[in-house]
Amino acid sequence: MASLSSDLNYDILRRLDGSSLASAACACAAFSSISKEERLWEDVCSSTWPSTNQEDVKSLITLIGGFKKFYADCFPLIVNKEVPEFRWNDYVEYREEWTEAEFYDDMYEFEDISPTDFVSIVDVRFKNKTVYSKVLWGIPNANGYNGWFSDCPFRVDLLTHSARDEDHAGEVTLSESDGLPPVPSIERERKDGKLWQELRNEVQLSWIVVNRKIKQAANLSSWIPLGGQRHWPTDKDFLIRFGSVLPAKEILPCQAVECILTMKFRMIHSDGVSGVQTALKLTELSMQLGDMEGAHVNGRNSLLVLKESLSCRRSKNYSEALESCHLYSKVQSELKEEKMRNESRLDRMYILSGITAFITFCYYIM
Repeated sequence: MASLSSDLNYDILRRLDGSSLASAACACAAFSSISKEERLWEDVCSSTWPSTNQEDVKSLITLIGGFKKFYADCFPLIVNKEVPEFRWNDYVEYREEWTEAEFYDDMYEFEDISPTDFVSIVDVRFKNKTVYSKVLWGIPNANGYNGWFSDCPFRVDLLTHSARDEDHAGEVTLSESDGLPPVPSIERERKDGKLWQELRNEVQLSWIVVNRKIKQAANLSSWIPLGGQRHWPTDKDFLIRFGSVLPAKEILPCQAVECILTMKFRMIHSDGVSGVQTALKLTELSMQLGDMEGAHVNGRNSLLVLKESLSCRRSKNYSEALESCHLYSKVQSELKEEKMRNESRLDRMYILSGITAFITFCYYIM
């Protein structure tokens, strides 16, 4: 390796992806030295997240520590296995014990957080080809965040915001030329499920959140779908869910929340040269945070959770990140089942009380 020129070594390394470049940096001193070049990592970030090609995004990444740090922070997935095993009785008691100030955390901490601190860097791929990229500066419609935004359910809908922005107008559509299988009708798709399988296997989502004030970034997506539902809410719709489990210690009683990234496609048909063409139109791409009960977290607490999540543990092992999501779903299902059992017991008690009162009433009037 010592006989090779630095230009040749650079030419070798610039052809690698991020993981290979990080491994090559451990191979020899020459590679280690060259791998520190920011230009190499800028190219890696550009190929991984095409939305980072924008000049304002490049300036942002430089501001928060450079492209090498950005890749190290955003390529691994968030892993949070500290999910408490709640029981319904404990959950209710825990909430009643908290004062209002304790439940909503310290007011002074929230005053240090502003919706304008956050930047969303989003890329959607289908069959390893980028089909949509968007950079969102701040949180839309959060100008009055001390008022309605603070108390209302938190939601960021990229397509709704893009529709109001003339620079990013236009529909996102996947067609047979992008690799979709031809499907002549909804009935055929319901029987075969070819489109659904293609979406589940080939769609990837990256949703990076950057906090400009604290200079931290993390990818809140799971890269590949965690689940979904086909033919919902109509026969033509396909819903895919991505996300991660975020820490909420000292913010919410449940201590962990789910980042819910929803992508929805609608099946459409158009006339082509060879007949009817199948296409899928992207109709929704949104982010929400949900607690253990399935309720959406309000804007105020969501900003606190997002800030906290940027410093939590991450891993390049997808199975480890998936395990944390399954653990959260397991605890959430157990909590829901226990709630239903408690409500069923209460219903029986009310019925017995009513019957007892009726018998007593009949006894006295006789």
